[in-house]
Amino acid sequence: MADTRSTTVQKSSGTRYPIVVIVLLLLAIGSGAMAFSYKSQLQALKANPQKAAQEETRELIARVGKLIVLPSDEEPTIATVADPEKLKDQPFFAKAKAGDRVLIYTNARKAILYDPVSNKIIEVAPVNIGNAQAPQPAPAPEPTPAPEPSTP
Repeated sequence: MADTRSTTVQKSSGTRYPIVVIVLLLLAIGSGAMAFSYKSQLQALKANPQKAAQEETRELIARVGKLIVLPSDEEPTIATVADPEKLKDQPFFAKAKAGDRVLIYTNARKAILYDPVSNKIIEVAPVNIGNAQAPQPAPAPEPTPAPEPSTP
């Protein structure tokens, strides 16, 4: 009877060895594939760094576009709020936090303050960027004739 137990133990440990080898082999292949993919993406980013920025801009516009109707005839200028304390005196930035994004549509004259963490629009305001018609200078007053000196 003791012989059957030892035989059973030997059989079970013998079948575990190939499973461990297969799992380790799969982990090595998966790690290699991930390293190759990461290296390829890093090289592509170094070759064209603007592509990543364009992709980020496209994703941001898509996220904000789900919350509000955006102008479709222009690409926005995008800024990130770095120091909200410097902007607190401006009403548009009163509720801004570090990391919030500002989409500025100059043709549509619209600015949108967006919080990517909570996925909410914080503020929308009109933009006045100096493209407005410059005030015309006032016409110079016409000189009035000097009174003629009176002679006695």
